[in-house]
Amino acid sequence: MKYGRFSLISLAVTLVLSSMSFLLFSSFGGPVEAFGKNTKIGFILKTMQEERYRTDKTLFIARAESLGAEILFDSSSNDELTQLRQVEKMLDGGIEVLVLQPVNTGTAGNLVKLAHAKGVKVIGYDSMLKNGPLDFMVMQDSWSVGKLQGEAMLSWLKQKKGKIEGKIALIMGQPADSNAAAMSSGVLEIIKNNSGLELVAKRSHPGWSPDLARETAEILLVKFNNQIDAFVCNNSGLASGVIAALDLEGLADTEKVFVAGSDADLRNIQYIYQGKQTVDIWKKIKPLAYKAAEIAVSVAQQPDTAVTDVAQGFKMVNNGFMDVPTIITPVVLVTKENIDSTVIGGGFYTKEQVQGK
Repeated sequence: MKYGRFSLISLAVTLVLSSMSFLLFSSFGGPVEAFGKNTKIGFILKTMQEERYRTDKTLFIARAESLGAEILFDSSSNDELTQLRQVEKMLDGGIEVLVLQPVNTGTAGNLVKLAHAKGVKVIGYDSMLKNGPLDFMVMQDSWSVGKLQGEAMLSWLKQKKGKIEGKIALIMGQPADSNAAAMSSGVLEIIKNNSGLELVAKRSHPGWSPDLARETAEILLVKFNNQIDAFVCNNSGLASGVIAALDLEGLADTEKVFVAGSDADLRNIQYIYQGKQTVDIWKKIKPLAYKAAEIAVSVAQQPDTAVTDVAQGFKMVNNGFMDVPTIITPVVLVTKENIDSTVIGGGFYTKEQVQGK
């Protein structure tokens, strides 16, 4: 077969452009090739109860789709059996990689085994599963969440009481959840190292329920005659429940009671602005969601390559069963004094949103 001069030039240009179009660069350093339309990645969040998860969903899907992947998304309403059915459905639907935020971090290894039986690798998202297999993990620095909350509590006690002493309630999330345990450990270490602090309660709350957190706070306020100095909460929703209980007693005031949350839900940032909540922790969602999406695409692109040869910038974290290659993204303390330079300056919320306008 013969080609004319211009036909050959046209063919060469087409091949070059086609090759170039397949190469994109990921934010974690390495090249990520775009996929055809049939590439499927499953993404399951444990819940959409907290405001922040709408952002996780939107950013993850946008980044993965920009790299050419098709996303099958679902959330599990904090129900373990629901999540099992969702994983089975996605595996039957032909996903090539599963990105999973487990409802039950203690049993989610079984979900990974189901995926592995179908030749599907699993990337953990946000909550590290315990005592089970996992191919890769992308999470925020949960231990630092509790440490930042605890350090802020010490500063508040010094400022308001002139010394580090008082009754502290630790309001935890889902029982046996690895994230709840990690965040709590940062706080507990600070309490342990300050003899003037009395831990009067350490309560878990199924489903990370704000209503159950409110009930816990109400019971504690009655038991201790409103003399609780600080409520340290594993997430923003739990903090909102505590503030509802404090409101009934006229105690939702940072001059009277220290309250810390985590996730930087808009309502809680508004509480900080209003002087009802002392601090919250801003977990930057974009680097978390983007890195998880990029690694999922890379792993699906290179199914026969070890994940550790695909991703960059990870460290090994032991989950009780194995050392899991893990990327950890940063967290930031938000106070009334730094709202402008953190969640507003970072584009997470506008000033009008924070001020409720």
